[in-house]
Amino acid sequence: MREHEAVIEWRSDGRFGQGSYSRGHSWRFDGGAEVRGSSSPHVVPEPMSDPAGVDPEEALVASTASCHMLWFLSLARDAGFDVLSYSDRAGGTMGKGADGRIAITRITLRPEIVFAGRQPDADELAGLHHEAHEKCFIANSLKSEIVIEG
Repeated sequence: MREHEAVIEWRSDGRFGQGSYSRGHSWRFDGGAEVRGSSSPHVVPEPMSDPAGVDPEEALVASTASCHMLWFLSLARDAGFDVLSYSDRAGGTMGKGADGRIAITRITLRPEIVFAGRQPDADELAGLHHEAHEKCFIANSLKSEIVIEG
């Protein structure tokens, strides 16, 4: 299997010893993309968190939604459907897991899909989402509940 890498870099702003240091950092990926990362302002207050940065919780939700979408598109095409657009306002719920530790306990995907030509019926659409979920590498890696609405 292939390894997937990301380079995560953080540098002290001189306030590390006081505990009021910035949690802002960068994520770099093999294709050259760079993303500003930070802790969530819901976990570590501003100004130590950068609300413009992507926090790990958001990244987990986005990765799950992206993986599901990519599988859905592939499966829909293979089934003969013509997808014009796909958008998802995915969300993650933080809570205590069965082991009592804080975790993303639920990820809700809310895909909105526009098809051209033949429209899938409710059973076909549900089947595509079910198969996409079963094939999604990210979903297969998580213990969180993943719900698909819509």
